[in-house]
Amino acid sequence: MRRAVCPGSYDPVTKGHLDIVRRASRIFDEVIVATGVNVSKSRFFSPEERLGMLETATADLPNVRVAGFTGLLTDFCRDNDVHAIVKGLRGSGDFEYELPMAQMNAHLADVETVFIPADPAHSFVSSSLVKEVASFGGDVAAFVPDFVLERLNARAAERSRGA
Repeated sequence: MRRAVCPGSYDPVTKGHLDIVRRASRIFDEVIVATGVNVSKSRFFSPEERLGMLETATADLPNVRVAGFTGLLTDFCRDNDVHAIVKGLRGSGDFEYELPMAQMNAHLADVETVFIPADPAHSFVSSSLVKEVASFGGDVAAFVPDFVLERLNARAAERSRGA
């Protein structure tokens, strides 16, 4: 079985993320969308919220499952018989950032990294940018699924009130 992992923080999951996951699901027999659950990092959404949003967002993809992980991604790969890591690339900066990690991951485990170029419609979108724009009341509806938009706007409003 050809099993791959699409790792990320997914804070929040964007349409760009989902495009990469959908495309990976056509290449591999099974795709695991894995998000780090490091509670020491400050995130907009909790690990449980991110996992729940990912499960909802990928529910229509029968060969995709969602999992959380702690520690090294290569350990997750070994534990789950994963031999490919799928990463989306928005531009050359992403490649420069991702290449050393891909090489380190190949050194640490029997795993190859597969790069999928982002759809140009999503190439400028990042979770960080989406959160920042939403925090200032900007419209990010084009970049996230509707159910994520509702949660994102509610969380941004909570944070602006200091809740």
